Amino acid sequence: MKKVISFAMVLMASFSTLTIYAQKKDIVDIAIGSEAHTTLVAAVKDADLVTVLKGDGPFTVFAPVNDAFGKLPAGTVDNLLKAENKATLAKILTYHVVAGNLDATAIIAAIKKGNGKAVLKTVSGGLLTVALDSGKVKLTDEKGGSAYVTVPDLKGSNGVIHVIDTVLMPK
Repeated sequence: MKKVISFAMVLMASFSTLTIYAQKKDIVDIAIGSEAHTTLVAAVKDADLVTVLKGDGPFTVFAPVNDAFGKLPAGTVDNLLKAENKATLAKILTYHVVAGNLDATAIIAAIKKGNGKAVLKTVSGGLLTVALDSGKVKLTDEKGGSAYVTVPDLKGSNGVIHVIDTVLMPK
């Protein structure tokens, strides 16, 4: 009986340690740990936004997957990663960030409160419109492009990430 209790205590301590470790990951660390976000991580590094996004926040990040960057016209990503386009890259990336900790429940509540849509101000100063489309959260950018949240609520120590399927573009 003592062995079972000791094993249970060790097991509980291990899970507690893993939970504490997971809660210490910030939104940048979560993105770095995702094979689906290597392009986004490279862009964030090139735009010198790592320190900002590792800050206290809280931030809500709509994080495009690698395939989303692949939907852009040929050469767009390579062009944006050039040193002379750093400001443009930073503007596009910060257009995917909203101040505050908006989990899926908060976003859906804002959509309902707005009678079917809500407008979010991004860190870059632009606006994103969110709505429900066939039960999925749809984001519409200022140019009329849209993206869908494919994975909501990846929670970090300084905010939340929602994975999206398309890169959003500011004016």
